[in-house]
Amino acid sequence: MPNWKFTPELIAPCGMNCGICVSFFGYTMAGQKRKNPCGGCRSRENLCAFIKQQCNKLATKRIRYCFECADFPCTSLKALDGRYRCKYGMSMIENLRYIQTNGLEKFLEKEQRRWKCPRCRGTVCVHNKKCYNWNQTEKIRI
Repeated sequence: MPNWKFTPELIAPCGMNCGICVSFFGYTMAGQKRKNPCGGCRSRENLCAFIKQQCNKLATKRIRYCFECADFPCTSLKALDGRYRCKYGMSMIENLRYIQTNGLEKFLEKEQRRWKCPRCRGTVCVHNKKCYNWNQTEKIRI
């Protein structure tokens, strides 16, 4: 995916950049190839799979991002964010606060720099730190 550009449609309501997700690259967390890669949370009918089940505002599309809610950050988002901070070094709450303060375009630019493969300029996966452009076994330091 050289020269890949993140788009607003790739930013989930919870603050996840779907463009760096292992499923978006077409793999499972176990490393198996998926039949179909995921197109991102906004491209599917079941938006924000982790939080929507517990959030009526997202389910009914009354809000676009979790930071638009008076309960931000809610218990569900805090739990998801805690797992991602610990396992993957990425915070959805920080992402949402950045978007809220600086706007989506600046966030996309920041993400483009942060997740760029230093070897080929492709995109590094948040879940396993791999660039699927050139090597599926070597982790990349970002």
